[in-house]
Amino acid sequence: MRPIEQVFRSAGVTGWLHAVDIDSGREVGVGADEPVVLASVFKVPLLIELYRRAERGMLDLTEVVRVPASSRTSGGGTGLAAMLDDAELSLRDLAYLMIAVSDNAAADVLLARVGRDSVNAFLAGIGLKGTRVAHDCREMYASMMADAGVDDMSALSEACADPNVVARLRVLVPALTSRGTPRELTRLLGMIWRDEAAAPASCAAVRRLMGLQVWPHRLAAGFPFDDVAVSGKTGTLPTVRNEIGVVEYPDGGRYAVAVFTCSFGTAQNQPKADAAIGAAARIAIDHLRAHM
Repeated sequence: MRPIEQVFRSAGVTGWLHAVDIDSGREVGVGADEPVVLASVFKVPLLIELYRRAERGMLDLTEVVRVPASSRTSGGGTGLAAMLDDAELSLRDLAYLMIAVSDNAAADVLLARVGRDSVNAFLAGIGLKGTRVAHDCREMYASMMADAGVDDMSALSEACADPNVVARLRVLVPALTSRGTPRELTRLLGMIWRDEAAAPASCAAVRRLMGLQVWPHRLAAGFPFDDVAVSGKTGTLPTVRNEIGVVEYPDGGRYAVAVFTCSFGTAQNQPKADAAIGAAARIAIDHLRAHM
C-alpha cells in the first residue's frame, strides 16, 4: 500500500508489514513474505513453547530458578540483564520479565530450559517454515562483538554508530540469525488469539503477558485510545526496530499486525522510526476496518 510505504520512507526506514483480521482473514501487506530479522520477537514463540511444555508436564511454571549475577552476560538494559545481584524467580515470572520489559537474561534462562530445537519444532509443526530461532541473546551479542571487533557491551554500543561496523553484523542478515516473515508472525498471533497455538489456558496466559508489555512508543503509538487494547512484543538491534501484536477494538474487531523496519541511519535513538511502526499499523488496520 502506497500510504504505508510513504510512512516508512518519511521515517528513513525500509519497512515490511502484514496485518490481518483474525476472524475474517482479510489482510493487507507490504513485503509480507520477505525474510526479516526477528531480534527480540523470537521471545513470543519461546513463550508459547514454554507453556506447551508445562501443559505436557515437562516443567512446572512455579519452579523457582536461581539466576546468579555472574551468569547474566546476555546484554540489554532491562530486567535481570540490568540488575547487579543474584536473583531467584519462578519460570513464569521470568516469562513476565522476558515479555513485559524484553529481559534478555530471563529469555536465555527460559530458552536453555525449553530448548531451541523444541521451539523450532513447534514452529515447523504449525507450518511456519520461514520462522526460526537461531541463537539465544548471549550468543547474539557475542556474535555482534566479534563482528565489531570489540570485547564489551559499552564498546559495542559505540562501534555500532559506524555504518561500516553495522554492515558487518551477521545478526542483521535474516539467513544468519533468528528470522521470520511478517505473514508468518501474524499467523502465529492469530493462532494465539484463537486458542490454536496451545491449550486455551496457555494461550490466555500468553495474551495476558503480551498485554503487559510496557513500551508505548511503537505499535501502541498508533492507537492512542482508552477503549482499544494493544498487546505486543518489540524487537531491537542496530538499525532494526520491530513489533508484532494484536489490536482489539470495543466492537469485537481484532487484528494481528507485524511491522519490521531497518533504518538508513545508525543512531540509537530514532523516534520517527519507532513512531512509523504505529502509524503504518494504523493505516493497515483502518483499511481492514473500512472494508468490514
